[in-house]
Amino acid sequence: MTPAVFAFVLLAAFLHALWNAMVKGSLDRTLALGLIALGHVVPGVALAIVVPAPLVAAWPYIVASTLIHWGYYYYLNAAYRVGDLSFVYPVARGLAPVMIALGALVLADEYLPVLAWFGIVIVSLGIMSLALSLVLWRHLPKLSPAFVPAVLTAIMIAAYSIIDGLGIRQSGSPLGYIAWLFSAEICVALFVLYPRAATLRANGMRVLWTGLVGGLVSGLAYALVLYAKTLAPLGIVAAVRETSVIIAALIGVLVLGERPAKTRILSAIIVAVGVALIAYTQ
Repeated sequence: MTPAVFAFVLLAAFLHALWNAMVKGSLDRTLALGLIALGHVVPGVALAIVVPAPLVAAWPYIVASTLIHWGYYYYLNAAYRVGDLSFVYPVARGLAPVMIALGALVLADEYLPVLAWFGIVIVSLGIMSLALSLVLWRHLPKLSPAFVPAVLTAIMIAAYSIIDGLGIRQSGSPLGYIAWLFSAEICVALFVLYPRAATLRANGMRVLWTGLVGGLVSGLAYALVLYAKTLAPLGIVAAVRETSVIIAALIGVLVLGERPAKTRILSAIIVAVGVALIAYTQ
């Protein structure tokens, strides 16, 4: 991973934290999710018109990724129904880097240096420590109802991350792969927004534009990650990318005044050490 690609992935992490903060501030998160998906579709269709389509070999990956994303949305919603956002999100995103690195080892023959593995594990532990500290701080009595769907969400994240990483490498047209992958999210947008058309009209244009802007930010974040996967190992990209969780936590402390501050900052330091180890191996 060159310094430029490293910077791309860190930018993607920041953008991911930003659009998650936008969704968190929404009064209707389901509606916001639909608008985020629609915000992917608009640039996806526009891009698909002007860039070469991906090779035939890449289309099964686009289909598989789209289907896996449905599983991701399902398990994420299931986890949020029974668990706290501050617990579910770090668990789901924290487990993913190790899963992706292992999957890339098996499916893509990506052998990482030992120091890189240490960095990936430390990043995951730092993110998971955020979830654990928040649970202990809030004294939540039961973890198991939310833990299982959160782990299943992590599996979905790892699955589509690996699928997209392999698919974009075989596409012959990275921009074409991104364009058609985003265009396919019209299924998600219609599924979420059509039953809520009246709610969308009642909330006015501000909600619509906020969601669409969030979708553009989210799309740019994932496009940067996909591009990085054509140039660097999947596990390393995933580990650096998941620093978004810590960025979001720091935004919560410094901007929103969320607590506990000390444990969030400690988790951020742990993740920073892991990222530094990853950067040192390159």
